[in-house]
Amino acid sequence: MKKQWLTAVWAVVSALGITSTPAWAQLRIGQTAGFSGAVAASVKEATDGAKLYFDAINARGGINGQPIELVSLDDKFDPKLAAANAKELIDKGVLCLFLNRGTPHTQGIMPLLTEHKIPLIGPSTGAMVLHQPVHPWLFNVRATYQREAERAISHLSLIGVDRIAIVQVDDSFGADAVQGALKGLKSVNKEPLALEKYDRAKPDFSGIAPRVAQKEPQAVMFIGSGTAIIEGMRAVRAAGSKAQLVTLSNNASTGFIKDLGPIAHGVVVSQVFPYERSIASPVVKEAMELAKAKNLELSPITLEGFVSAKVVVEGLRRAGPNPNREKLRRALETFNRYDLGGLELSYSPTDHSGLDYADLSIIGPDGRFRR
Repeated sequence: MKKQWLTAVWAVVSALGITSTPAWAQLRIGQTAGFSGAVAASVKEATDGAKLYFDAINARGGINGQPIELVSLDDKFDPKLAAANAKELIDKGVLCLFLNRGTPHTQGIMPLLTEHKIPLIGPSTGAMVLHQPVHPWLFNVRATYQREAERAISHLSLIGVDRIAIVQVDDSFGADAVQGALKGLKSVNKEPLALEKYDRAKPDFSGIAPRVAQKEPQAVMFIGSGTAIIEGMRAVRAAGSKAQLVTLSNNASTGFIKDLGPIAHGVVVSQVFPYERSIASPVVKEAMELAKAKNLELSPITLEGFVSAKVVVEGLRRAGPNPNREKLRRALETFNRYDLGGLELSYSPTDHSGLDYADLSIIGPDGRFRR
């Protein structure tokens, strides 16, 4: 009899849709990212930045008295594992997904967002496919890869660098970002001196590097992630090229610089957030003060995690004292030039693009980014 009663109660609860959008006594945020593997260094730095802000909010009592808990799983930078981890986090009842890493990884997660009606906030990728068409449950924070690649090419052209080779990863990220580089070249009536692709799963630059060096480029733009880009840059240098080396903001971590070693000096890295040592920027000053208290070094990608966490927190505030996934989605769409600290971010039902900030940095002799 008791079992029949419980079954009947559960049927009513399910029919009312209560289980699909529960309220959380604790605000649990789910993250899947490559804490091991090719992008481990930058994933750690981004997550440290997010925790920096979440911890500060929790120390002040959380959101409406509810603490924020970040639940992180390692997907080893494997798209299939990223999707499996996302499903596990959803089943565990997280309020939203947050700060995952990688374009094909995010694409694997996107169907789950629609199926389970759960927001994904601040994916650490700037692929255009995440911006257009607008996905109702995906909220970008950083600018697109195409925007920063085009910006980098335009800068090189302005300083008289016209012979530009491109080495890209052969996946959806590479195919997307290279469009910005090609657009930048087209705007100055140029074409790439060379355009080479490498296998994402098994990077091999033994043939690519000599071919690129033989073309005598003034600059080589590398589009890819982590250890593969380090291997590619080393291979081009070993092949005798003295070209300016350039890469995108997904490699803007302290770990990337350390792993590059002696060839790091002079490498240009595009950026999608303000200079991490500029106290003139309110958001940087805020992050810097919190980082100093925890003896944490602030890098561009640490700042990305920090800013993305600020978006989550403001969304939770606007969602009210009993948030659920749908309330959070609606709350995010009320952002209208919301000031993150010198950075204004807007969302609407027809625009989930977030920021459009793009800049360039160069790695100095001290092993730090300079602008």
